[in-house]
Amino acid sequence: MDETLITKLFTDLCATIGQPAAKREEVRVWSMSGVERLNFPDGSTAIFKYATRPFDAEDRALRQARARDIPVPQVFASIIRKDWLGMFLEDLGPATREANDLDGAAAAATLHAAPRAGALPVLDEEGMRALPGRATDHLRRLREAGRWDEADDVAGGLDALVGAAEARAVGAALEPFGWVHSEFHPSSLHIGASGWRLLDFARAFSGPGLLDLASWHGTLDVPDLGRTRVFLETYVTHGGHQDALADRGGLTAEAWALGWHRVWIIEWFLEQAVRWVNDPTTDPAYLKVVRRHLNDAVRLLEP
Repeated sequence: MDETLITKLFTDLCATIGQPAAKREEVRVWSMSGVERLNFPDGSTAIFKYATRPFDAEDRALRQARARDIPVPQVFASIIRKDWLGMFLEDLGPATREANDLDGAAAAATLHAAPRAGALPVLDEEGMRALPGRATDHLRRLREAGRWDEADDVAGGLDALVGAAEARAVGAALEPFGWVHSEFHPSSLHIGASGWRLLDFARAFSGPGLLDLASWHGTLDVPDLGRTRVFLETYVTHGGHQDALADRGGLTAEAWALGWHRVWIIEWFLEQAVRWVNDPTTDPAYLKVVRRHLNDAVRLLEP
C-alpha cells in the first residue's frame, strides 16, 4: 500500500469538506483497503475508508442504496486517485449489540425489497452458469504461470460444476432478485443507538438475493441445510419474498443457495489469486479455501 497516496486521499477529502486535518485512528487495514476513525478539531468525527480495485465503486453503491431508503452510512465526500477510492463516511459510533438472525432476516428483507440500481453489475442465470467456467479459466492461468501445480483435484471439481451448471442455474431470476450485498453476515450489520445500518457495499451487485441469505452464517463450517432453511423461513416471516422458499434448479431453496454461494466464492478467490492479489506466497491459503468450498459446492450441486 502506498502510504503517500493514502495521505493524499485524506488531505484532498479534508479540503473537499472544508475541514482541517483530523486525528486518524486505525480501525482495520489490509493491502487493498483500510478503515480509520477521524476526530476533527471541532469535536466531530467521521470514518475514512479507502480501497483499490475491485473495491473502488463502493461510494456509488452506498449513494444508490441511500437514495432507495436502504439504511447505510452517509457518504460525505469521495474521490478517486490513481485507482484508489477514498471516502469520508458517517461515523455510526459503537454498536449497542451484535446482530442476530432476526436482525439479519429483517435487514435482508429490506435490502431485497428496494428498487434495483441500474448501475450495479448483474449476475443473472446466464452469469451464474458461466461462473464455474470462469473459475476454470483463472485456474488455467495460474497453472500456466507455474502455480497451483498440485491442484488436479480442483480442476476435476470445477469440471463437475461446469457439467452441473446449466441445470442447477435454473431459477436464478426468481424473487428475491435485485440488490445483493455479497458480504452479508453479522459483522456487516451495525446496530447502534439510532437503529441499524448495513456496511461494506464494495462488491454489491444485482442478482439472486438467496446468495445473501446463504452467506449470513459464514462459510467456515460445513453448510447446514436445516439451519439455512430456518433462516429462509425467518426471512419470509419478516417481509422477505415468499419465493425465497421455492425449489429451483431441481434443488431445495437452501441447497441451491448454499451451493451457488460457494461457487461464487470459488470464482472470486481464484480471480483474486490470479488478478487482484497475484502473490504466489498466498497460494497455499487460497488453495485451502478453494478446496473446502469446492467440496461443498460439488456435494450440493452435482446431479
